[in-house]
Amino acid sequence: MDKKYDISTRCVHSGETLDSHGAPHMPVYNSTTFGFATTAELLDVVEGRREGSLYTRYGLNPTIKSVEKKLASIEDGEAALLFSSGMAAEAALFFTHGLSGVVCIGNAYGGTLELLSDQLPQVGIPTFLLLGSEVDKLEATLAEKPGLVFFETPTNPTMEIFDIAAISKLCHAHGVLVAVDNTFASPVNQQVLALGADFAVHSATKYLGGHSDLTGGVLIGRQDLIAAVAPWRKNLGQMMAPEVAALLSRSLRTLPIRVERQNESASAVASAMAAHPKVRRVYYPGLDDFPGHDCAAAQMSGFGGMLTIEIEGSAQDATRVADALQLFIIAPSLGGPESLVTQPMTTTHHGLSPEQRSQRGINDSMIRLSIGMEAAADLIADLKQALGQI
Repeated sequence: MDKKYDISTRCVHSGETLDSHGAPHMPVYNSTTFGFATTAELLDVVEGRREGSLYTRYGLNPTIKSVEKKLASIEDGEAALLFSSGMAAEAALFFTHGLSGVVCIGNAYGGTLELLSDQLPQVGIPTFLLLGSEVDKLEATLAEKPGLVFFETPTNPTMEIFDIAAISKLCHAHGVLVAVDNTFASPVNQQVLALGADFAVHSATKYLGGHSDLTGGVLIGRQDLIAAVAPWRKNLGQMMAPEVAALLSRSLRTLPIRVERQNESASAVASAMAAHPKVRRVYYPGLDDFPGHDCAAAQMSGFGGMLTIEIEGSAQDATRVADALQLFIIAPSLGGPESLVTQPMTTTHHGLSPEQRSQRGINDSMIRLSIGMEAAADLIADLKQALGQI
């Protein structure tokens, strides 16, 4: 759909066609294979002379293709690929465009850091992990001729903000591609391709799915760059099931409404926590005194539903607060209608050593909050009563 339309309109209409019965949404085609009247027609699809359905593991399934068109439209990219998870999307991206090396800037999901530091070097892919405070070392690292620079913004869980346009300009001057994990922000709050990145990566499990009932990933970008990733997805068996793709399509239709509500509630919770005497620090880019606020305000239209609080106390105190919460569910993940709480040391970054977490500014008194669709006043009251337990 033409990008002249608002993102809310594209979330509803992009990729959709009326079927022979007039259904407004693409049905679930859970067929594994699709037939042809002639061999010539089959070969036209196999050899790329026309679009068509062929085999679901290849991604040539109408339900999957419909959702990919919707995702490409709302992130303002030329093409998109669906995956069975966000980690699958990252792995295929790294294998395709990062064979000569992958640079990761700042904090990231613990599984991503493990993939970069442990698994990729085992297959001969060099990786370079720069702390958020080491962005000034990026140009020297680019002299090592990596194929890809990857980063989150905001980051998990410290909400670091990186200047997408400036980093992309520097990397492109060295012939290096840029991928931004846009999971925390979502396309509603941040359009990373328009800011200069070559790829937008999402864990669709989070805000895109939005209901805590699906697992998936997506990679969006320029047609030729995305097409190069497709063989890796096909032969690594990373395809999302059509039934899951249909759930994702359903969720995308309400994405802007959900994210806008979560933005508003998270901002209220962050402000309340910043004023609480038992909270040492609040990590939320919407706060005026947050270190990355100015950059976030320049490249984001909303500050997201994620925040991290650092309490005045120990890891055990943080656990007591989490355990005392009544509305927040103790669980990993994020982006759903229910508010979630987790300590990074117990879930998202449990695989890192205490020393590694400390080096990244992830301390054991941190509590990460995913703000859902409940009333902000109720969430604030719940946090206050839990903090009163320490």
